[in-house]
Amino acid sequence: MKDQQSSSEAADLYGVSAWGQGLVHVLPNGDVALADPAENGATVPVSLPAILEGLNERGIATPILLRVQSFLEIGLRRLNDAFSNAIAATEYRGDYRGVFPIKVNQQAEVVGRLVQAGQPYHYGLEAGSKPELIVALAQPLAEQSLIICNGIKDDEFIRLAILSLKLGFRTVIVLESLKEFEIVKRVSDELGIKPLLGVRVKLTQVVTGKWASSSGDRSSFGIGADQIVTLVERMRETGFLDCLVLQHNHLGSQVPNVIDVRRTVTEACRFYSELRRLGVPLAFLDMGGGLGVDYTGEKRASDNSVNYTVDEYAAAIVETVGYAMDEAGHPHPTLVTESGRFVVALSSMLIFDVLDATLYGVPQRPDLTENEHHFLHDMVAIEEYVKPGRLQECFNDAVYYRDEIRALFRRGQMDITQLATAERCFLYILKRVQTVIRENGAGEALSEALEGFVDYYHCNFSLFQSLPDVWAIDQLHPVIPLQRLNEQPTRRAVLTDITCDSDGKIDSFILGDGIHKSLPVHDLEEDKPYHIGVFFVGAYQETLGDLHNLFGDANVVTISLTGEGGFTIEHETEGDTIAEVLSYVEYDPGDCLDAFRKTVERAVAKGTVNSAERRSLIAAYKDSLGGYTYFE
Repeated sequence: MKDQQSSSEAADLYGVSAWGQGLVHVLPNGDVALADPAENGATVPVSLPAILEGLNERGIATPILLRVQSFLEIGLRRLNDAFSNAIAATEYRGDYRGVFPIKVNQQAEVVGRLVQAGQPYHYGLEAGSKPELIVALAQPLAEQSLIICNGIKDDEFIRLAILSLKLGFRTVIVLESLKEFEIVKRVSDELGIKPLLGVRVKLTQVVTGKWASSSGDRSSFGIGADQIVTLVERMRETGFLDCLVLQHNHLGSQVPNVIDVRRTVTEACRFYSELRRLGVPLAFLDMGGGLGVDYTGEKRASDNSVNYTVDEYAAAIVETVGYAMDEAGHPHPTLVTESGRFVVALSSMLIFDVLDATLYGVPQRPDLTENEHHFLHDMVAIEEYVKPGRLQECFNDAVYYRDEIRALFRRGQMDITQLATAERCFLYILKRVQTVIRENGAGEALSEALEGFVDYYHCNFSLFQSLPDVWAIDQLHPVIPLQRLNEQPTRRAVLTDITCDSDGKIDSFILGDGIHKSLPVHDLEEDKPYHIGVFFVGAYQETLGDLHNLFGDANVVTISLTGEGGFTIEHETEGDTIAEVLSYVEYDPGDCLDAFRKTVERAVAKGTVNSAERRSLIAAYKDSLGGYTYFE
């Protein structure tokens, strides 16, 4: 009988109670479930395995990027409520106008839903390129919503941004350099329309965290103190000073420490006050991105966590700006942030099935004959002292005997059958050691050493397509098996994808007691699916993915939770077919089919393929062109 564990024990093991944010739960039957948080009212959690079964019955196969519509709105609501409450609590005399940076998730369904849900908050958009500006101008934004234009801008970009003012859009062109102002001035004079302008100020304060280099005066974009005065005087002499209404500052992405937020905002306020003193009619203070997501649930200042809540973040900005403006005698500006990661990260999860496993534990003791090398007998004899207090000794001895046997094999003094027996003996001893550790615990050094002998669970997804940040920048996301959590997991595994690349694996996991190199998993059962969920992947992952091994986009499904234990599908996008992926890399699927037909026809002419086989070969090729790029 399998060892059982309660739902609370499972939640503690995988850290769900720390990182789940009221969205992810473990049911008594061992299923992972989704539910709207308490702020949305009482809801019945919906089993994720049940959702997957329902999707599979509809013909929607894993891997699936599952987006929950209400989760997409939670971050937006929490952000705006936090600023609204901070403004009320401090009697701040200005408004808050958030904008969503389209680069964080450009998917039409995401942007459209955020614009719709953001109407009551006059929530706007940030565009860092011409295509993103095209997207922004196609949205039904609320009357007071802003469109903030960042990045390098050419004539066409600037012309469209200025012309959009005639349609009632509040489109602000943020100047990144002195040269850019000259382009804006020329286009504005040609059109006879005065623009709305901002200036991106390079602050000297450098924040901590993984993206520290995007902050400070050595960051890539913006204008330093030495050039700001020159810009102001140039705008004054050309009659454009009254157009400069916004100061933009970028704190840095995923800022882990709230103290950095306060210090950076304080410096931004000094620039704002000085520009106002120089006669610049600033009315908006844009603090850019920076609001972090606590992926690990650790609630501390680290690369994948933050030591503050959204309420503390908003209070730090509102309070600091309010005090600074009162001290300088300036009106309170309208506050703007570009908090894209926080708004959309929680909304999506990647779900995939485990296809197979490479196991590194032998449950049964191998049978040895008297003629076996004494190192094999010595290794098996370790079992006699696999006990608490001697586990490190057992591991050291097993590694020694294994390495000696491997050396004998390399010198031709042992055959492959004996080597195979030795490897099984080694894995058997490791299994015994791991069993005792699971029951009694072990020292940190031994636990770390054993991480190198975990199983490999081969999974139906592409890391490079669906989780690029995990590969590129060691981003952590919560990962958890979606079923059988009422059973104690008996194995530890690294998750590998189906690309033929050794980097295609997840080998850092968030558990209740910290970050580990392997994930607790269960033995696979014949003909029963075993699904893994990777949570909080809504920011950046959908648009940064590449086509490694020509694996395309996974199926995308947006659902709504009914509140009564069920769900409905709101939106579905089928994953890429092989033909679509081939076209992305400049192959014409029709040309490929024609070339294959000619190859088959040559085989028919040679007599190596008959007519029936010809039909079968061409049909198989055509079916594959229209098929899913992942395992079916």
